[in-house]
Amino acid sequence: MLAPTEQLVDGDGVRLRVLQAGDPGAPVVILAHGFPELAYSWRHQIPALAAAGYHVLAPDQRGYGGSSAPEAVEAYDIHALTGDLVALLDHVGAEQAVFIGHDWGAMVVWHTALLHPDRVRAVAGLSVPPIPRARTRPTQRWREKFGEDFYMLRFQEPGKADAEMAADVTTTMRGMFNDLTPSAPPGWITDDEFDHYVTEFGRTGFTGALNWYRNYDRNWESTPQLTEARITVPSLFVGGTADPIAPTMNPARAREVVAGPYTEMWIEGAGHWVQQERPDEVNRILLEFLREVDS
Repeated sequence: MLAPTEQLVDGDGVRLRVLQAGDPGAPVVILAHGFPELAYSWRHQIPALAAAGYHVLAPDQRGYGGSSAPEAVEAYDIHALTGDLVALLDHVGAEQAVFIGHDWGAMVVWHTALLHPDRVRAVAGLSVPPIPRARTRPTQRWREKFGEDFYMLRFQEPGKADAEMAADVTTTMRGMFNDLTPSAPPGWITDDEFDHYVTEFGRTGFTGALNWYRNYDRNWESTPQLTEARITVPSLFVGGTADPIAPTMNPARAREVVAGPYTEMWIEGAGHWVQQERPDEVNRILLEFLREVDS
């Protein structure tokens, strides 16, 4: 298997730390992590995809790890996040890539296919399916559907959740990876792997990551053009049947936004952190999807 190397890539006002592997002349695959993760979350996928003949790029996205963390909340809107991924394509001189995202990263790659369709060869989302543009403001919808204690509403106030999460990073990460139960790290992650996350978030804190959530309403307000937009490239959704965030999603609405070839795959018993929990199955599904795209 091909071990990744690390490089810093300058984009539109930010510098991204990027893990890359594979032949620079090969078809490009860009991997976008979620919350609270890192490029390291793709450690099982990067070498497998590179060995299969792809040039793989996995950034710490803005606000995370070794990448820039702008102070302004609005610096984390969907236009900036999708622009960062497109800038990676420009950096390697490629016209298109297959974009694969997990959790928040899935939302970013789905939007990349909508906002930058000419740069997307195909797109895959893990744990978060493609869903159509909301009819109402996101925070309003959450209050009506889930109540004021919904975690994404609690994340809206700058500073509060940031301080709570940073006060004990080990407990925070245990809770996240154990589906909000702060026990020992789950069996799918080694102590060394878990410590990597604790070290990185202990150094950076969570403000950059939480600022993504603080742009939900801004993203909605700034994308009215997406009401009728459709994803036309080959698309894949992979979910875990035991994912606790599943009730907040609605994969049945995927066809309202995806007009091209679409595949939905479920991994029995897998939770939210599917590419880390079940890497062999996820790698098999992704490689099959890539072969179909290339055929």
